[in-house]
Amino acid sequence: FRQTRRHFGERIATARDPLPDSRWKMSGSGCSLRRELKLLESIFHKRHERFRIASACLDEISCEFVTRGEERVRIHCNITESYPAVPPIWSVESEDPSLAAILEKLVEMKKGNTLLLQHLKRIISDLCKLYNLPQHPDIEMLDQPLPADQCTQEDVSSEEEDEEMPEDTEDLDHYEMKEEEPTEAKKSEDEGIGKENLAILEKIKKNQRQDYLNGAVSGSVQATDRLMKELRDIYRSDSFKLGNYAVELVNDSLYDWNVKLLKVDQDSALHNDLQMLKEREGADYILLNFSFKDNFPFDPPFVRVVCPVLSGGYVLGGGAICMELLTKQGWSSAYSIESVIMQISATLVKGKARVQFGANKSQYSLTRAQQSYKSLVQIHEKNGWYTPPKEDG
Repeated sequence: FRQTRRHFGERIATARDPLPDSRWKMSGSGCSLRRELKLLESIFHKRHERFRIASACLDEISCEFVTRGEERVRIHCNITESYPAVPPIWSVESEDPSLAAILEKLVEMKKGNTLLLQHLKRIISDLCKLYNLPQHPDIEMLDQPLPADQCTQEDVSSEEEDEEMPEDTEDLDHYEMKEEEPTEAKKSEDEGIGKENLAILEKIKKNQRQDYLNGAVSGSVQATDRLMKELRDIYRSDSFKLGNYAVELVNDSLYDWNVKLLKVDQDSALHNDLQMLKEREGADYILLNFSFKDNFPFDPPFVRVVCPVLSGGYVLGGGAICMELLTKQGWSSAYSIESVIMQISATLVKGKARVQFGANKSQYSLTRAQQSYKSLVQIHEKNGWYTPPKEDG
């Protein structure tokens, strides 16, 4: 199970950029998989009352489970050319850990020639139990024999032609692919996001898909899904568009963010310091680093100040930040990353943070920040946290 992710992150709702069919034909699994897909689409069509195959191709499937209240649970599957030796990779568009748990249990299933069908049978059955719905009779149809082999002589001829093509033309299928029209859901989730940021989101998805195919997936299902949602929400937010802060993924990693605080309270000494910093060093922002683990959003990100060196503002040695909400004790999975960013900005001002001009920048490091954070947690676990009165903010 992938991420057993992340998943890759959030999965796209329509099948795009599939593997060249020739690779599937050459692997010997393409015909069998086509037959599985044909059976699936014949049973769980797009108007099925409980489970629907929204789109399907040889390397990706998008489907929906419909609950009693017409709520839709969107599930996605990536399939490598090594199928069925390599099981399908599943992900769900949800932050509900019970849904991720259903997919994680699939690793326990024995491999077989119709592993895709058996996975879906287990998924649908477990979803019915989760939502207190009766087992739908159609799931038993997944045990029936596959339709007759549909591989034709045309397929074989196509394979032979593919083998004769020179190596430098093997990627022409990307130019010949006809892009599917975006679904309404796709249009809706992209609404309000600039083209440059949409390109970043698409690049993340592409990299994740390639990692899956290469067997180099990292992270977890729920973490990647949630982080994709957080990044998408940020790109859509007014505070981001107004330039209050900026976000950059470190080495294109969804689990490592650099956040620039570009605007702080203009009446604060910190604001004046940043203006002076711009004159001296050409930078008028505070750089934060957010590091996320596989169990996000159930555990908080690790956040530290990278530069400039600050005094006050609840910033500790190494750049760690003394805030209860950044600890397991004070964290809630309901917190959005943007709200955390804005809270840190407010805390720096409230704590009267000042730029330490001329300070040794090497005193801020990941190792020292982690040590300070560990000590901070131990102290407050023993003594508790002090909450200032409301009149103090």
